[in-house]
Amino acid sequence: MKYLVLTSLLAVLATAEAQTAAPPATPATLPPAGRNDPPLPTLSAFAYGSHPRQVLDFWKADSSAPSPVLLYIHGGGWVGGERTVPPQLLKPMLERGVSVVSISYRLLADAQQQGVEPLVKAPLEDAARALQFVRSKAGEWHLDQQRVIASGLSAGACSSLWLAFHTDMADPQSADPVARQSTRLLAAAVRAAQTTLDPVLMREWIPNIGYGPHAFGLIQGRKGMPASLQPHEFVYDFPAYLKQRDRLLPLIEQYSPYSHVSAGDPPVYLSYRDTPAPRQPQKDATHSANFGVLLKERCDALKVPCQLSYPGAPSLDHPSMEAFILATFGLTEAP
Repeated sequence: MKYLVLTSLLAVLATAEAQTAAPPATPATLPPAGRNDPPLPTLSAFAYGSHPRQVLDFWKADSSAPSPVLLYIHGGGWVGGERTVPPQLLKPMLERGVSVVSISYRLLADAQQQGVEPLVKAPLEDAARALQFVRSKAGEWHLDQQRVIASGLSAGACSSLWLAFHTDMADPQSADPVARQSTRLLAAAVRAAQTTLDPVLMREWIPNIGYGPHAFGLIQGRKGMPASLQPHEFVYDFPAYLKQRDRLLPLIEQYSPYSHVSAGDPPVYLSYRDTPAPRQPQKDATHSANFGVLLKERCDALKVPCQLSYPGAPSLDHPSMEAFILATFGLTEAP
């Protein structure tokens, strides 16, 4: 069952809950990049909202036709990280005529400071707002509104999948032209994604998982220190998460990609660095491929195309995430 996010929240996201205005967009002014340096963005720190973290970098592809767009969402558990695009992804996309956008978004500490509930609403709805903003710039930036793929790592991967499976959050009646834009994607291609925030499902598939409580503010301080939603300054309070699961379940499902999957959703590509072992303890539980197995089973049942890549995986239609993205855009992998 889908839980619709109130579209009116997205309509005012650029002004509501904000404390200070984002800095104005600045063009790249660094020295010319060397041959092996990552390409400089066409626009840097371009504001899509009023919070200082609601900014994006934009790389415009050299294309005579409106270009497809890769929207990249960084990882960091929604508590850290900065907008970036892996060079092995950025360069091939630009070379094949794909424009690239990388976003920053409000972190959980920002949400806590602003009184956002649940905390995870801030980074996820910021991702939706950024997507709508990019679509609103299609004419000015020479973009193809219909061909947008989201990608990301870890928490950014979770955000990408949430966008892929969520019903359209566009509000056609809004006075805000950005809010009238669609949030639907052509596809999502992600690495090391958490696919649900449900503690019961996570413990069933990954017995030693501890991830997730922070999304709802359930943390403890390290070594007797006060709890803080800064990186490395808290531990997950998973016992409290399990105890409060029934009360939180509507919100958990509202912000879990797994809960939003339905027939007709766009295809997804899931990549993990370890081989899955369902219902077995994992070396890296937070980024376990068991998350991918869980989601793929649901996608398969609903006939949503889902490719799951990991070491030793059966033959896939596309050998890599990059190949999947280019093929989905209708492009060849090599120039």
